[in-house]
Amino acid sequence: MRIANLDGRAVLIQKGLAVDINTASEGRFGPDPRSIFENWDAFRGWAAGRTLGPGKPFDEGALQAPVPDPRQVFAIGLNYADHADEAKLGHPENLVVFTKFASALAGPNVTVELPSESVDYETELVVVIGHKLHKGDEAESRAAIAGYAVGQDYSERHVQTRGPAPQFSLGKSFPNFAPFGPAVVTLDELATPDALSISAVLEGPSAAAHGGRWTVQDGTTADMIFPVSRIISDLSAVVTLFPGDLIFTGTPAGVGMARGIYLRPGDTLTSTIEGLGSISNRLVRA
Repeated sequence: MRIANLDGRAVLIQKGLAVDINTASEGRFGPDPRSIFENWDAFRGWAAGRTLGPGKPFDEGALQAPVPDPRQVFAIGLNYADHADEAKLGHPENLVVFTKFASALAGPNVTVELPSESVDYETELVVVIGHKLHKGDEAESRAAIAGYAVGQDYSERHVQTRGPAPQFSLGKSFPNFAPFGPAVVTLDELATPDALSISAVLEGPSAAAHGGRWTVQDGTTADMIFPVSRIISDLSAVVTLFPGDLIFTGTPAGVGMARGIYLRPGDTLTSTIEGLGSISNRLVRA
C-alpha cells in the first residue's frame, strides 16, 4: 500500500490515482492521515486485497506530509559508516539521537527558504510507526513498522554547531526543513526493504561546475550501522513509541559540509529512495 496525504485527507495511491480512504471505507476510517496509523491493524486488514473502486487523478503539488502531526519525531545521526568517516567522527556504538521539531515537517515537494548561507542536505529513509511499543525486541520492532517514506533532513550548520553545546534539534528545525513523502509505503511493496538505493541530485548554481546536475549522494540503506529494527528496539528501550511517530534514520556520505558546499538560492534538490519514489525541493532566499 501507498498511503498519502492529499489536501489534508488520507488517500491510497494506486496506479498513479488517488482513492479517498474515508469515502472508500464508507466512513469506517476517517479522513485524518494520522488516524490511519492509530488504527493500523484494522486498516491493513480492511485494505488487504480489496478493490477500492476507481481512483482520481491528482496534482502531486497537493501532497502534504503523510503524517502531518506525529506525537514524536526522532532522528538518528552518524548511522552510515561512510558519513561518519567523511565527518571525521568515530562509528557510534550506541544510537546518536536528536529530534526535528514537528513544525519543520512538510510535504514532499515544498519550497524551502534558506535562512543563511550554511544550509546543508541529508537524504534519509523515514520510518512510520504503526504500533505502540515500549521495550520491544527487534522482532517486535519490525512488526511495529507501518511503512517507509523518503525524507530530507535540512540542517543550518551554524546553529547546529554553535556553542557552548551543539543545538542539533534547533539547527534542523527551520520551517520546511523536514519534508517527506510522497507516500508511506508498506514493506510488502518492496523487494528488498533492508537494501534500498538512496540518492540525491542537486541542480542549479551549486552544481554549475558539474554541468548543472550533480549526484551528490549515492548509497544503500544496507550500509546502516544500526538497521531499522535495531533503531526502533533501542529507542523503545527508553521511550514509548506511538502510532504515527516518525524516525529519520540517518544519511549516507556526500553531504554538503563534507564537499565544501552549501545550498544556494536557485538550487533544486531531488531525493530518491528505491521503491518509495522521490521528493523535490526548490531552494530560495529567505
